Amino acid sequence: MKNKVRMICDCRANHVKVVQEEKLPFDLTLCGSTLRAPHSCHSQYMENMNSIASLVMSVVVNEGEEDGSDSSSPPDKRKRLWGLVVCHNTSPRFVPFPLRYACEFLAQVFAIHVNKELELENQMLEKNILRTQTLLCDMLLRDAPLGIVSQSPNVMDLVKCDGAVLLYKNKKYRLGLTPTDFQIRDIVSWLDEYHRDSTGLSTDSLYDAGFPGALALGDAVCGMAAVKITDKDWLFWFRSHTAAEIRWGGAKHEPGEEDDGRKMHPRSSFKAFLEVVKTRSLPWKDYEMDAIHSLQLILRNAFKEAEDIDEGGAAKAIHTRLNDLQIDGIQELEAVTSEMVRLIETASVPILAVDVDGLVNGWNTKIADLTGLPVDKAIGRHFPELVEDTSSDTVSKMLELALQGKEEQNVQFEIKTHGPMSELGPISLVVNACASRDVKENVIGVCFIAQDITAQKSMMDKFTRIEGDYRAIVQNPKPLIPPIFGTDEFGWCSEWNAAMTKISGWTRDDVINKMLMGEVFGTHRACCRLKTQEAYVNLGIVLNNAVTGQDSEKVPFGFFSRSGKYIECLLCVSKKLDAEGAVMGVFCFLQLASPELQQALHVQRLSEQTALKRLRVLSYIRREIRNPLSGIIFSRKMMEGTNLDDEQKNLVRTSHHCQNQLNKILDDTDLDHIIEGYLDLEMVEFNLHEVLIASISQVMLKSNGKGIMIVDNLDPNVYRERLYGDRLRLQQVLAAFLLISVTYTPNGGQLGVAETLTKDSIGQSVELGRLEFRITHSGGGVAQELLNQMFGDEAEASEDGISLFISRKLVKLMNGDVQYLREAGRSTFIISVELAISNKPNA
Repeated sequence: MKNKVRMICDCRANHVKVVQEEKLPFDLTLCGSTLRAPHSCHSQYMENMNSIASLVMSVVVNEGEEDGSDSSSPPDKRKRLWGLVVCHNTSPRFVPFPLRYACEFLAQVFAIHVNKELELENQMLEKNILRTQTLLCDMLLRDAPLGIVSQSPNVMDLVKCDGAVLLYKNKKYRLGLTPTDFQIRDIVSWLDEYHRDSTGLSTDSLYDAGFPGALALGDAVCGMAAVKITDKDWLFWFRSHTAAEIRWGGAKHEPGEEDDGRKMHPRSSFKAFLEVVKTRSLPWKDYEMDAIHSLQLILRNAFKEAEDIDEGGAAKAIHTRLNDLQIDGIQELEAVTSEMVRLIETASVPILAVDVDGLVNGWNTKIADLTGLPVDKAIGRHFPELVEDTSSDTVSKMLELALQGKEEQNVQFEIKTHGPMSELGPISLVVNACASRDVKENVIGVCFIAQDITAQKSMMDKFTRIEGDYRAIVQNPKPLIPPIFGTDEFGWCSEWNAAMTKISGWTRDDVINKMLMGEVFGTHRACCRLKTQEAYVNLGIVLNNAVTGQDSEKVPFGFFSRSGKYIECLLCVSKKLDAEGAVMGVFCFLQLASPELQQALHVQRLSEQTALKRLRVLSYIRREIRNPLSGIIFSRKMMEGTNLDDEQKNLVRTSHHCQNQLNKILDDTDLDHIIEGYLDLEMVEFNLHEVLIASISQVMLKSNGKGIMIVDNLDPNVYRERLYGDRLRLQQVLAAFLLISVTYTPNGGQLGVAETLTKDSIGQSVELGRLEFRITHSGGGVAQELLNQMFGDEAEASEDGISLFISRKLVKLMNGDVQYLREAGRSTFIISVELAISNKPNA
């Protein structure tokens, strides 16, 4: 009981003795340990079955489930071992604890199931006992008291037994396997002598109970339940010994085989068990004893009545019962009539009555309040005149049938209203007709018990009209009605209109009463297959939001029709409410795209695909540029380690600045940060001259190819200024505008670069510089369309336009701006930025 799972890893393993420490105050027990060795008899069992290892799970049930004991007893005292679940293995095996724990859980689940089965079995047994008791009582009334042994069912059917004896008036009536007459007299004498004060006795072993002739009874009678009806009348039930119901299930016994007498073997242990139960039967359970005692009490009364009848008291008993049931007819009838009249008058339902001529002779307060017709004015009027003309035939037919004794139920008709109530219209009633009869069972009138259904009928008429309008809209096949489908509160498809059938290819019968999510719309084996699992999840979210009362906007939705065509549309979900405002489902409306919108969506998809391809190409280019750039940086670093003159060092330094600018541009993965002004600029100290040299060097190849002369009109004082700001972004901006200027300068033209610096002090320690660059080039100037792209006035921009647009945004981040000035024969980019001026002395 303590260890629900017992494991034997190897029954052939040598046992190890456990020596208990003498100082322990209590005995050591290994009941809960998996190390406990199996008994030799158990090992022999396993050896006979060729089982080396085993796992035994005990099935423990409540003691009261089968024995019918009191459920209020402590739980630890009500548990008993019902059976075992044994797993065998033909080789040694160790079962780890997690698996044993899972097996214990399964055994507990099985035990719960067994408990429930035992409860059901006990209930069936108790019902059967009650049924048998009822039949026995009926037999006692018809053939008292011998009917319980002479007819079927009999006392042996009341409880499980092998035999029964009724000792009545010194006569013995036997059923089944019973002792002899002499033995029964010995049992009665023994009961009178040793159990005189008891009204009965139950035992599973007469031998253990002390009956002297128990051994003479043999195996046929071991257990007995006896009840005393009178001093001389007894009723007995007998059971044979338990071994009669137990069969050996082990190996067959061979004549030449003998067990070792020094050890306990399976067969010898079974023989020892049979010796123990040889003089014992199955115990008498509590509910069986309850049934026996109940029959004992019934028999006592039956025997007493039988004695009274035998003594000539039958007539006296009959007269006594008649006197008990007799009533004072006239007075009681008057009292009953008065009470009935009062109940009818004060009833909360309409009640009216008419005589055989159809004249009203009963009209209670409720019907008077409903119709506005007082009782005194209603009595004596012809009833068909009080109902609506449309109900006259119905009422006349109902009256005719009722006067013939044929009572109709749930007849509906309308009755007129009078006085102030006439403005509310007729009253709808549902009535049951009851024929009124006299003492000779002749029909003398009809009583109508009615129920006012005016409000319900009005509501139903309104519902019918609304339902008709609803079906006229939803089921209308006209193309103006959009595709509509719906669900109830449990998610079952409850609506699927003709437009939905047309676009999906699935009829209403194909989808109604199917789960909308999974069976109608789903990713696998659904009527309307969705493209992705994400679409399935989004549909579920939209439907759930509608059910929970959240407002739903139109969302994109798409599915594959029955023909395989992909349908794209917009989905709008609306909740359905009942009369109390509770959500009872949803309606889903689909808005299909027009041909123009479908074309626009197609163009949009193509644009998205093109943009995606460009993004992939751009990602590839950005990735592959870094490898050769890394090689260039390595070569530059190697050159810096050689002996270079000043001019060579300046060239290497310019190359370094250009490489840093390229790295900075390659890191620009999100242009929206620049466009929206969220880019963080670096603040480093730099020399303006180095920035200009690096910017001009980026356009020298192209300017030399076109024969353009670049004139540097730089102020030497500005050269030596050291500024604070993002030098790489400033270098990027100047290079971009220089490149555009070179592009739009004719061959052999001239390009000039000039700058001015205006200083402005803020406080005593901070000095700002307003730096203005003028890039002047000859020729007709930059195209106006490109300038519009620079200022963001064009929706579509070229590569040069994007470069100028981003450059202008970078200038804006430096608190500056870009202007373009056209003059005769030349044009000028005016770029102004705001930078901090370093206070350190110039080198």
